[in-house]
Amino acid sequence: MELTLLGTGAPAGLPRPDCPCAVCAAALGPHARAATALLVDGALLLDLVPGVALAAARAGHSLGGVRQVLLSHPHDGPAIEVPAGLPQPGRVPDGRELALLTGHRVRAVALDAPGTGYAVTGPDGQRLLYLPPGGAPAGLEEPAEPYAMVLLDVVGRPDALARLRAVGAVGPTTDVVAVHLDHDVPPGAELRRRLAAAGARTVPDGTALEVGAYEDVPDVPRRTLVLGGARSGKSVEAERRLESFPEVLYAATGGSRNGDTEWAARVSAHQERRPGSWRTVETCDLVPLLKDDGPPLLVDCLSLWLTDAMDAVGAWDDAEWADGGERALRDRVRELTRAVRGTRRTVVAVSNEVGSGIVPATASGRRYRDELGRLNAAFAQECEQVLLVVAGQVVVLRG
Repeated sequence: MELTLLGTGAPAGLPRPDCPCAVCAAALGPHARAATALLVDGALLLDLVPGVALAAARAGHSLGGVRQVLLSHPHDGPAIEVPAGLPQPGRVPDGRELALLTGHRVRAVALDAPGTGYAVTGPDGQRLLYLPPGGAPAGLEEPAEPYAMVLLDVVGRPDALARLRAVGAVGPTTDVVAVHLDHDVPPGAELRRRLAAAGARTVPDGTALEVGAYEDVPDVPRRTLVLGGARSGKSVEAERRLESFPEVLYAATGGSRNGDTEWAARVSAHQERRPGSWRTVETCDLVPLLKDDGPPLLVDCLSLWLTDAMDAVGAWDDAEWADGGERALRDRVRELTRAVRGTRRTVVAVSNEVGSGIVPATASGRRYRDELGRLNAAFAQECEQVLLVVAGQVVVLRG
């Protein structure tokens, strides 16, 4: 089954008309995207958008062989003119299946938002799932057979991908292609990086894909370290990397700090950002979590883990530090990094980057700064990907 993406952008396209934002200003040439529309084997058109006939011609196709046009989402604005020769567009009721004379079968998938998803089975038995912008499947049954290809709004609805993974509809060999791309993420390298972290990819308008060809499925990094200064956006970046995965275990190393209302407000803000399917454990005992098998692990953060470790070995007292405290801390860091090296879980860890700031005025402050730098370097050595977040922008240091 061959799929041609006549457009891969949001319903308004990218750049949006008359939008002055920086992303739209940069969305030129190969980064420009028409509204998403899919042509399946030249016979089935999913979504009718302005300029679809011209888009098909640019991709080397004619719409003359299209036997069915299906709409997936409500269309805002003036009615779209149906090109000559195309059948009138329609919509399949949720749960119903449509059989085409070409041998394709199309089943309508119910969503949690206005619109309809379509599961298409080709004459060759290959299966793809297409979801409209802003929509996620509702009422999925478990277990599900994995689709060969899934096309959805990965940036806008990462939880939709998490739901599909949770029931097995998206597996290790599923080719996840991001469509309905809007101006939420800068185009180019940043978009590719963001999607790769979710195990997804995107392609330019006009690209033809063979459903069932798996060689382009990106590998999700097993271990990632996210560094950044205060309020740089490092925690948001770490959480974003796992929001398309179900059952994430969130290891919070900061504790509750009973009575500290400002700290409680910070913790609450973090909790509200997390998907409801995530589980949180308050602990600095990370080694057992790394050694256990289980869902992806998010550690926030290593800098507070280090504070707890230095408390435990008496690192703030010069005499205790000299009399075995330093050696004990080195052993703890070594045990942690060995556990990271041997872990089978997907791990995303957050840590502060303090080496570029003001030199602390106290000996204990300088000791903490130095030890955090050593910990970050040792942890990063065991990670496939290392990121630095500055002013909300991600710089890839490794991977």
